Amino acid sequence: MRDSTADDRLARWAFFLQWLKNPMGVAAVSPSSPQLARQMIAALPSGTTRIIELGGGTGAITEQLLLHGIPPQQLMVLELNEAMHQTLRQRFPDIRLHLANATDVHRLATESGFLHEAQADAIVSGLGLLSMPKPLQRDIVSEAFACLRPDGRFVQFTYGPASPVAREVLDDLKLTSRRVSFTWWNVPPATVYVYERQRSTAVQAQPMGRRAG
Repeated sequence: MRDSTADDRLARWAFFLQWLKNPMGVAAVSPSSPQLARQMIAALPSGTTRIIELGGGTGAITEQLLLHGIPPQQLMVLELNEAMHQTLRQRFPDIRLHLANATDVHRLATESGFLHEAQADAIVSGLGLLSMPKPLQRDIVSEAFACLRPDGRFVQFTYGPASPVAREVLDDLKLTSRRVSFTWWNVPPATVYVYERQRSTAVQAQPMGRRAG
């Protein structure tokens, strides 16, 4: 049996080292708290069994998703940081894990066979969308919604005071936004937002060369 306490210490140390190397790219000084992860899980659609996680970090949310009962092979995780990717691989050897950019999520989900059986019920994200330019936000969110069932949800946490996805991006992709929870028990405090389609129509993935505006 794995030592969860040792895993947690390893994850926190790995996260802190990556923050020291790149404080602008890693927005927090510690992994997401279990309370934040549980709030994100509470925002999932009823009956969720297939999830894609963007920005797995060192696995704080991944762990809670598995404890919630999501089968490892029904959980696909993308992480761009190589050191964090290795930590995830050590902690969760049975999940579908990719060292990749979130802009490639639809291609990877398709090519790996994750979407062959069914579309994802939800996407959970720890990406720093708030600090990204709007064209990059649009690329990521449109690719994410291309993986989701018509009534699927994109669940995102942020450390900022407002929605991390720009209003122009939401309007362009015909999405709604709502704040669902807030927790002080995180470093720093965090808010959870849910994004959904305005109508039950697919949001098509856009070629990388196309930009809004």
